[in-house]
Amino acid sequence: MPNSTTILITNDDGIFAPGLWRLARELKEIAHVVVVAPDREQSGLGTAVTLRQPLRVQKIRPLIPDVETHSVEGTPTDSVLLALGKLLKNRVDLIVSGINSGPNLGDDVLISGTVGAALMGYRHGFPSLAISIASLDNQYLDNAARLVGLLARMITNHSLPGNIFLNINLPGLPLSEIKGIKITKLASKSHIDTVEEGHDGRKAYYWLTRQKMNKSADKNTDIGAIDRGNISITPLHTELLNQPLPLMTNNLCSRLLEELREI
Repeated sequence: MPNSTTILITNDDGIFAPGLWRLARELKEIAHVVVVAPDREQSGLGTAVTLRQPLRVQKIRPLIPDVETHSVEGTPTDSVLLALGKLLKNRVDLIVSGINSGPNLGDDVLISGTVGAALMGYRHGFPSLAISIASLDNQYLDNAARLVGLLARMITNHSLPGNIFLNINLPGLPLSEIKGIKITKLASKSHIDTVEEGHDGRKAYYWLTRQKMNKSADKNTDIGAIDRGNISITPLHTELLNQPLPLMTNNLCSRLLEELREI
């Protein structure tokens, strides 16, 4: 990958999230990396944009040397817009959002800040990846970071198309136990949204909750792939924007998994 390649990294878990910096460490080996991310956790905000108040940005000392780092008092989408509109001096070659702690599957993508940030990058004409792990303990960050490194090389050397927008989820498993990489579609009706009512002694209040549906998912969906111990790669622009399928084939997925295990 040429030294002039620039990769923008963001997330919705906040500027000091371990997944973000594991990703930065991996991608710093192959490109110039710039981190622009929210100053705190901003999960569940989807593509929310701050329109009615000023946005403050602070350049901070990176957790990895020589990585330009900006902390944004705003949403993941704000971070991408500020990066592209003001903070970056050079053209971006790739935008990566993550590594998210916990999966972003099925209808979760509609509210995910991780996916929302990648979508904003894609809508501005840049190849974009959202990367998540179906685990909350940060035990398998290396798997996700190395997979993104492989995909980044494929995108920048044009083995994959430049208009790509992928939502990637890894199972919370050791690499030796991952069965394969599957190209998937979004699962539908993956959650049940409920409203609970309470009272604090003065006023009524309501609490919104999401519960995962306990049913066997179609093996061709992202949830089905994760449930069966596979990595799920969902081309979201085919789901959301009715664009042509990217050049992701079963043979390519098999080769990608082989290369991941060789690292």
